[in-house]
Amino acid sequence: MKNFILKINCKDKAGIISSVSNFLFKNNFNILESSQFRDIRNNDFFMRVKFENITNKVNYDIKKIEKKFMEVANKFKMNFTFFDTTKKQNILIMVSKFGHCLNNILYQWKTNNLDVNIPCIVSNHKEMQEIVEHYGITYNYMPINKNNKMHQEKELLLLVKKHKIDLVVLARYMQVLSPNLCKKLKGKIINIHHSFLPSFKGARPYHQAYMKGVKIIGATAHYVTDDLDEGPIIEQDVGRVNHTKDLEDFVSMGRDIENIVLMRAIIWHTEHRVIINKNSTIVFN
Repeated sequence: MKNFILKINCKDKAGIISSVSNFLFKNNFNILESSQFRDIRNNDFFMRVKFENITNKVNYDIKKIEKKFMEVANKFKMNFTFFDTTKKQNILIMVSKFGHCLNNILYQWKTNNLDVNIPCIVSNHKEMQEIVEHYGITYNYMPINKNNKMHQEKELLLLVKKHKIDLVVLARYMQVLSPNLCKKLKGKIINIHHSFLPSFKGARPYHQAYMKGVKIIGATAHYVTDDLDEGPIIEQDVGRVNHTKDLEDFVSMGRDIENIVLMRAIIWHTEHRVIINKNSTIVFN
């Protein structure tokens, strides 16, 4: 039996949940998981439903389900998307010199804890090439400077198209993407920021935090927009520090937190648990 996921957002109105449930029941689907949320600030409604096909008589595909669902969608003026969970998503990872997040992603992928395809990895440095090729993944060395940045981003978009990339993950990729690239891949790029946003944006955030004498440090996974470190936040976590911790302790603790936070964000995104709500997110985790 096939499993599917439906994500919905629209203005809240009586009868949405009932209409969706009745539609699935009448079309021989069984609901496995259902979550919903109403944003009272603007009366927006969000819903995620995971369901399975309970009959083998009809081989449903996404197009058929979408076509049948249009009657319900039009009634409530819904924005909606169906996903087939049997289709693995293709992820492109970008990394610079720090490999802890990349190593964690590759380990989770190799041990089947991350159910995705990773056709290639892009880096502006060569430090991670040996590690990546050990996993049998293509390593694309794409150095960046002022003169070639636009060209390299065009090459990156060609890779995205070639491999049918669903998600780009910036696993400590230390280059700022152009506004044009951010807009073309809107909602499809996740970054791990080595700080607890919105504090300590930009470069060297652990140094900033250390100089401020903070008592907690953290990491933030967010969608990338053309406003640096301002994109919708998916997940955050923190660790406690005190006056006995030096800068190296901050960095070491921070890297562990980055691994955890980025992995959660990737999994939630690939399981279609995240819906962007203006500059924030709804995460049905």
